[in-house]
Amino acid sequence: MNDAPESTLSSTEEPKEIGDTHHRPHLFLVLEAHHPLACPARFSLAKIDELDIGRGSARQIESTTAPGARRLAIRVDDRRMSSTHARLGKLLQRWVLDDLGSKNGTLVDNVRTTRAELEDGDLIELGQTFFLYREALPCDPDDPPVLDRTALRPPAPGLATVLPELHRAFERLVPIARSTVSVILQGETGTGKEVMARAFHGLSGRTGDFVAVNCGALPKDLVEAELFGHKKGAFSGATEDRLGLVRSADRGTLFLDEIGDLPPPAQAALLRTLQEREVRPIGGARSVAVDLRVIAATHRPLEQMVATGVFRADLWNRLAGHKVELPPLRARREDLGLLIGALLARLPPEQAARIQIHPRAARAMLRHDWPGNVRELEKCLGTAVVLAGEQGHVELDHLPPAVQRALEGPDAALREELERLLRKHKGNITAVANEMGKARTQIQRWLKRHGIDAERFRR
Repeated sequence: MNDAPESTLSSTEEPKEIGDTHHRPHLFLVLEAHHPLACPARFSLAKIDELDIGRGSARQIESTTAPGARRLAIRVDDRRMSSTHARLGKLLQRWVLDDLGSKNGTLVDNVRTTRAELEDGDLIELGQTFFLYREALPCDPDDPPVLDRTALRPPAPGLATVLPELHRAFERLVPIARSTVSVILQGETGTGKEVMARAFHGLSGRTGDFVAVNCGALPKDLVEAELFGHKKGAFSGATEDRLGLVRSADRGTLFLDEIGDLPPPAQAALLRTLQEREVRPIGGARSVAVDLRVIAATHRPLEQMVATGVFRADLWNRLAGHKVELPPLRARREDLGLLIGALLARLPPEQAARIQIHPRAARAMLRHDWPGNVRELEKCLGTAVVLAGEQGHVELDHLPPAVQRALEGPDAALREELERLLRKHKGNITAVANEMGKARTQIQRWLKRHGIDAERFRR
């Protein structure tokens, strides 16, 4: 089997320890729910001691240095945020968030708090603005300490991200895109494989069309005719000559989505086309030369299918010049606001500018796991915008039930585990935290969310 070069467009599900020199704490401004078109931002916490967040007339970021303290101040145009709302400060090796007496309060993971020792992945809500804390994010010394709209420079449309490691992975794909190397995109359904393929085509400089083919949607008895074309009278129903999808992509890019669904006869014919760089339409007497770049995609385990003989090994070797693994949306929550803004930007400008997302709806969207990935987000947001009507205010009940359920607390299994450990340790929260490997403040937040009183276990 071909050991093709591979790019794993890295998720951030498994942060390294803080002591690792290539991993640093970060705070992300993920979404301004009252203005979802606003660009997200990323702030490295590596070289600061305090970060103040409050309301301003426009988004402003100011860095100051005082004796013994390096400070960063963030101002957001959010009318529900107080002028001095919250402060993030370093306490030993941890970051602690303090509410500074704000009018509307501070929520961490859907729990109102005045002081919270942050855990990796905590969602922070200040007014109508949502932040995400990452304890140890993979980064590079050359990454900018602050990334906002001016510093967000994707290598191609559709390849924007606020994650430093994913941005570098996107940049490494540029020379591949500009070459003739065949590429196979792998990842869960809905992760944006066609968007990636279009980005490759845009970077390639090829003058022909981008032709997308869903191999799983081709009629089984007409797969070869659809792909390779046919002459008039070649079979019943062939009333005219057809160029075929492969020849339509001449001098361009042929994107074969769900390549694993291609039946064996069509696999053999495609292999011949890729090897010979020519195609013979069904019923035709001569082959026709084609110049095309092939990008294939699948959510299925093609290498296992090759091992079991379901998919041709020689075709796999021909297609997999370079393999790219796309991360699921749940592994790039930092990019949710960026994706929401990009999807809303497809609307007419006047309509897009009216869209606001109620904080409860935004909270649900940012807590949801999105098993259907970007495609699920796109459908969810599209329906919500329609239900919001002319006013453009997206409410919680405009979202699908599965997304609304993200606001519910942890499942019953966690509640049972908390109560079991509280009984075992006679209500000692510190002992429960140690056994669960969590911070004491995290246990307190869970107890508050579930309405569990630790005192009753001390009797």
